[in-house]
Amino acid sequence: MASKRAQDESDKTEKRKKKKIFEEKAELSAGIEDEQARRSMKEAWSRRTHYSHGNFELDCHPFPHCIIRNFLRSEAFVENLQRELMELSFHEKSNDLYKFKQSDDLKKRQEPHIAGLRAALFGRFRQWLGEVLAVELESTVDISCAKYEYTDVLLCHDDELEGRRVAFILYLVPPWQSSDGGTLDLYTTDGNFQPQGIVKSLVPSWNTLILFEVSPVSFHQVSEVLSQDKCRLSLSGWFHGPSLERPPRHIEPPIPRSPHLPRDETVLLEWINPLYLDISYQERIQTEFEDSSEIQLKDFLKEEKFRDVNEALQQAQIQWKKRGPPNKRCYEVACLDTLPQCVSECWELLHSEAFFLLLSNFTGLCLHYLCPADDEEKEQQEKGEAAGSSTESSASTSIEKEPSTPVCCGEVRRWSHGSYTLLHDGEAARAEYALDLLLPFGCTDWQPEFGGFTCYVANEEDEELLTVYPEDNSLALVYRDKETLKFAKHVNHKSSSADSPTCRKFYDFSFVYFE
Repeated sequence: MASKRAQDESDKTEKRKKKKIFEEKAELSAGIEDEQARRSMKEAWSRRTHYSHGNFELDCHPFPHCIIRNFLRSEAFVENLQRELMELSFHEKSNDLYKFKQSDDLKKRQEPHIAGLRAALFGRFRQWLGEVLAVELESTVDISCAKYEYTDVLLCHDDELEGRRVAFILYLVPPWQSSDGGTLDLYTTDGNFQPQGIVKSLVPSWNTLILFEVSPVSFHQVSEVLSQDKCRLSLSGWFHGPSLERPPRHIEPPIPRSPHLPRDETVLLEWINPLYLDISYQERIQTEFEDSSEIQLKDFLKEEKFRDVNEALQQAQIQWKKRGPPNKRCYEVACLDTLPQCVSECWELLHSEAFFLLLSNFTGLCLHYLCPADDEEKEQQEKGEAAGSSTESSASTSIEKEPSTPVCCGEVRRWSHGSYTLLHDGEAARAEYALDLLLPFGCTDWQPEFGGFTCYVANEEDEELLTVYPEDNSLALVYRDKETLKFAKHVNHKSSSADSPTCRKFYDFSFVYFE
């Protein structure tokens, strides 16, 4: 008669067997086992020279990247792997940098072909890659699956994060052409390690692995998917190891700011809807603005003035320059000396002394010396006067009360397919209190799904605080603090598709005012 203890041990053994992950073995490209090919690849990588043999190709322009075709030997394995991946749950991912669908982390998934690929990638292949790079790669498993479909995109970035040494992407796509979008675009960099332009685009291909060294110059993007019926399925992640040395981050020179132009209230009477010049209405606007720190003022300009500027912005005489670098922004800005007269006059309106005072009345901010001090300033002044009996305290009070000169900076911008701005470390480090102004033109029937809207977010958080959609002749004012950042969402292919022929582009005056 069997003892109860023996029976319990037998049950535990059975449970352990059931918990064991069953994995299909992933046979990698035969070139991985070729010792001569490995040595040649290692030498080419260290010398930064081109190498090609069989299914392997190493190119070092604009930075080292390797293409391995037919990465997995068994076609049946690849097909089953694709099927398992398509059955996963995917989450919509969308922010300033990207829009696509992503699976959860795959490091613990138990599907046999996913588990088999993971074991091969972070086992034998990691060892081979470490030998090629002459670097000891860590055992860290970092892998997920992504689906890019129509209008999905991953904009320009360098992948740099502590511990990442080599990035990889395995494509499981149907027959794919460059016209379908979704290419892996590689950028050159300038002397400040900032991306310049795309010099190579790699078209996704079935069962092809691409890997590249993560470095200060490894700027790349996944171009927008333009196909409406294909899914760009890929597995991607990083091999971890000692990071390459990083130079100090480039700090952009600030955009020049200037005080107001000497223009009196005549310019307001000429340009602005009389409703907004009514003192009692300005008080209502200020009350609403102080409650929410933002407001949109519809039909802001007189109708005929808006129409004149709207038409003039489309004139061929205006010279437009693309603003970059692409890891921070991509849109067109007008050269001010090429603006038609009415556009220049609108620019001067937003830059004028009278307009600074009007903004003070709208917002309660101190953008003009005539604007009344707020309650907090009055209280500080009263305390200073009460304590001002000594020479020292009087001197201190006079220093505190030294007025600053309100200033602004601005651009006339053109937005079209492919335009965007991104959040970046430099912007976060230099964030300050400011009043943003947007005045759009030419966006009749512009749809939110096209992109081009401005999002305000809390620094270092995913929380979206406010979204401002482009709307003709609607003046948007937003006051932001040091913890608030903004970006303009990528303008996608829907904006220029056949079913929306009138929505190719729009324009805006973008100003920032500082007290």
